[in-house]
Amino acid sequence: METSYHPTQHTEFEPIHHQETPVEHDTLLIAACGLEHGHIYSMCEGMKKAGAVIHWVWDEDPDKVEAFQQAFPEVRTASSLDQILQDKRIQMVASAAIPSKRCDIGLRVLDAGKHFFSAKTPFTSLKQLYAAKKKVKETGLHWAIFYSERLQVECSGFAEQLIQQGAIGDVIQVLGLGPHRLNINDRPAWFFKKATYGGIICDIGSHQIEQFLSFAHAQDAIIQSSIALNIAHPEHPEFEDFGDAHLIGDNGTLLYFRVDWFTPNGLTNWGDGRTTILGTDGYIELRKYVDITNNSIGERLYLVNHGGERQYDVKGKVGYPYFYRLAHDVIENTSTAMHQEHAFKAAELCLLAQQQADNLKKEGAIR
Repeated sequence: METSYHPTQHTEFEPIHHQETPVEHDTLLIAACGLEHGHIYSMCEGMKKAGAVIHWVWDEDPDKVEAFQQAFPEVRTASSLDQILQDKRIQMVASAAIPSKRCDIGLRVLDAGKHFFSAKTPFTSLKQLYAAKKKVKETGLHWAIFYSERLQVECSGFAEQLIQQGAIGDVIQVLGLGPHRLNINDRPAWFFKKATYGGIICDIGSHQIEQFLSFAHAQDAIIQSSIALNIAHPEHPEFEDFGDAHLIGDNGTLLYFRVDWFTPNGLTNWGDGRTTILGTDGYIELRKYVDITNNSIGERLYLVNHGGERQYDVKGKVGYPYFYRLAHDVIENTSTAMHQEHAFKAAELCLLAQQQADNLKKEGAIR
């Protein structure tokens, strides 16, 4: 007698490694500018593996340029951003500048006829977001955003595969935890200024909202609640060390996330980032960067459904297809890495959640 296949009745899934093809050599030339955040290294390394040639680098700080060239010795130093923008061979510019400056750089890049690849958070105000959306519509160029906590985490990629294969049924809720280590004495002055970093939800909360939209297959969401606080750092009155938010997706799915700067020094990693995805027939937990007391290894995925429990070590088994797809998108004028509407919607929702949290402060509802 034939039996129907029920994916939630077993845990015998295996990660599928993405077999992506790099672009042909010397067909994609890119540049890097604004080296304020370490994400620029991951962005450029990912694009390099995807076949891109990193030709130029520029930053106002020559020490940052020197450090970048130690990692990428083939890269030439530009005298200014204008020199990069005037080089007709350059097709895309990557930037991890101070958050409040990223939009202006992106607008200049698109005006020069080049695609833009921004670190998160891409915007610190809705005005910036609207300007970027308008410029993308005018030019037809990509404004890519590196939401690294999904795009450069292999267990996140495997979670997407499991959801697509029906391993936990339909997604009900995503629970995201995004703790970070502060390293307060190593932070630049702009890091503590609201106008330059945008607020904790705008900044590290952007990862949480983007992955929710992806895992839950939501196109939009409403902000049910959001809070941003400065609990333990009164010496930096504009800084926020704790934030959380509750969102409801347009398909009825739910998100709760917490972000904070309270990671203790005893942790072997910069932050114990975790995500739990609840489905109608099971759940998935991602221990992205560290699995505490268990050899302190990250890239662990736990699956529980009607078929039982299983732990997966996903490191090296999924890959990072985003960079390869983005490289091909630039050359082939396609949109396979991430749809522009999705990238901008995640940015918009984190700005709206931050705005709602800020309004609560202004109204005196929270300290």
